[in-house]
Amino acid sequence: MKVALPEIRPQERTPLIEALLQIIRQLADRVDELERSNQERGDEIARLKGLKPRPDIKPSILTTPPKPQDGSEEGRRRGKPSRPKTADLTIHKTVDVTLDRVPAGATLHGYESFVVQDLEIHNVNTKYQRARYDLAEGGSVLAPFPAGILAVEGGHFGAGLIVYILDQYHQAGVTEPLLLEQLWEYGVDISVGQLHRILTENKESFHQEKAELLTVGLTESSFIGTDDTGARHQGQNGYCTVICNDLFAYFESTDSKSRLNFLQILQGAQRDYAINETTLAYWKRQKLPETVQALLTQGPQEFASEAAWRVRLADLKISDERHVRFATEGALLGGLIARGVSPELGVLSDGAGQFVILVHAACWVHAERPLAKLVPYNDEHRVAIENIRTQIWEFYQDLKAFRVQPDETQKPVLERRFDSLVDQRTGYANINGVLKEMRDHKADLLRVLERPEMPLHTNAVESDLREFVKRRKISGGTRSAAGRRCRDTFASLKKTCRKLGLRFWDYLQDRIRGLGQIPRLGELIRQQARETAAKKAAAVPV
Repeated sequence: MKVALPEIRPQERTPLIEALLQIIRQLADRVDELERSNQERGDEIARLKGLKPRPDIKPSILTTPPKPQDGSEEGRRRGKPSRPKTADLTIHKTVDVTLDRVPAGATLHGYESFVVQDLEIHNVNTKYQRARYDLAEGGSVLAPFPAGILAVEGGHFGAGLIVYILDQYHQAGVTEPLLLEQLWEYGVDISVGQLHRILTENKESFHQEKAELLTVGLTESSFIGTDDTGARHQGQNGYCTVICNDLFAYFESTDSKSRLNFLQILQGAQRDYAINETTLAYWKRQKLPETVQALLTQGPQEFASEAAWRVRLADLKISDERHVRFATEGALLGGLIARGVSPELGVLSDGAGQFVILVHAACWVHAERPLAKLVPYNDEHRVAIENIRTQIWEFYQDLKAFRVQPDETQKPVLERRFDSLVDQRTGYANINGVLKEMRDHKADLLRVLERPEMPLHTNAVESDLREFVKRRKISGGTRSAAGRRCRDTFASLKKTCRKLGLRFWDYLQDRIRGLGQIPRLGELIRQQARETAAKKAAAVPV
C-alpha cells in the first residue's frame, strides 16, 4: 500500500505529528503484509482447485536496443533474421515513383524499393454477351463461358465470390447473418436463401473427397488419434468425433457416442460386416457366449450392408441386446480389417471405453489428471499428492526420451519402474485409486515401448477438436442435415489442408473453379505418408 504523505516542514513536526506519521507507516506496512498473505492464500486455493496460477508477467523484450555506430551486430535483436521482411512476398505490381518537377541539373541515380502490402475487396459485376449461332442443319449453338469464371455447380454467382463465402464461413468462422451483412456492404445482391444454398447445396464432390480422407488415412497410417465433443443438432444434444494424425483430420457428427458408433464412423458411409480372426478375437475378449459364436461362424461370413447383417442375426434368432451389440461390434471391426485396415493400427485416446480397439494407447495427461483435481484434506495429503505427481512426470520424461531414441535394453527397466510407481500405497484411498487405475491400464500407458511413433498424449487431437468447439460456442448447433454434413466436411478438408502444407484458399479456388491443378487430398496423404516412411527407413542404421 503506497500512501503519499504531504510534505511537512521541520518546524511543523510536533511530537503529535511525529506520532501520527509513525502510526501511518505501521498501518501501511501491515496492509502490505495482509495483501501479500491474501494473495498467497488465493494462489494456494487456485492451485488446489486446479486453476491457473497468477501469471508471472515478464518485462517486455520487444524494445530493440540502438544499433552501435561501429556497425557491429551487438545491437541487433537475437534470433531475428537479417533478410528483408518482404523477401518471400510475390510482387504483383511495380510502380515507378518520380518527382513531378526534377531540379535543374539533377540526374536519375536509380530507384529505392519500398514494398506495401495491401488488400482489395470489392464486387465485380460482369455482363457476358454470349454469341448464339444458328446452324445450317437447324438449331443453334451458344458460346461457352471462359474457363474458371463460373463455379462448377453453376449459377449467377462467380467462382471467386463462392470461394470467398466458403472461406469466410469455414476458415474465418463468420456466421451466416454477419456474412450476409458483409456481402451487402460490399454491394453484392444476395438473399438469405441464396447464401444458405451456397454454403450447403451441391457439395457432393467435397463430401466424396472427405470420405477419401478417412479411407486413405486409415490404410496409410500406423496410428490415429481420436476424441469427441458435444455437438447440438436440431435442438438435441449430439456428438462430434474426430479421427486424425499428422496427415489428416476427419470429423463426423452423430446423435450418440458408443463403441458401436465409433466403429460405424470408422467404416464411413459403406458398412462392411465380416467374420475373421480379428472378429473372433474381439468376441473372445468381450466374452460373447460360444454358442452364439458357433452360430455366427456357420454360413456366410461377409455382409455388404447393415440390412443384410440384421437379417442374418434375425435368421439365427440372436436377439439379446448384449449379444447383438458385441456381435455387431466384432463384425464391424472385422469389416475394417477386410477392407485393408491393419489389425496393428494404433488408436490413441483419452481412455474412453468406446475408443479401446485394435492396438490402443492411453494419454498420460488424462491418466494423471485425477490427481491434479484432488482437493487435499491436510498438509500430509497435499505432500503425498505432489510426491506421486512428481514421480509420474519424472517417469513421463524418461518415456519421452525413449520415444525419441528407442533402446531395447531400457524396456524392462521402464516397465519395472512403472510397476514400482503404481504399486505404492500412500495411506489415502483417493490417491491409491488413481494408481490402481493406471496399473489396470499398464499396457495402454506403456504402448510407446513397442510403438515409439505413437504420442504419449492427445494434445494434438484436442487441438484439432478445439476449432470445432469454438464454432459451437459461437453458432450453437446445426438445424439441417445438409448443414451438419457440410460443417463436418469442410472442417475435415480445412484441417487436412493445413497438415499437408496447403492453403485452404488455394484448395477452394481449385475445386470451385474446376481447375484440377491440386491433386486429391487423399493422394497427397498417401504420397506424404510414403515419403515419411522412406525417410524413416533410410535413417535406420543397417
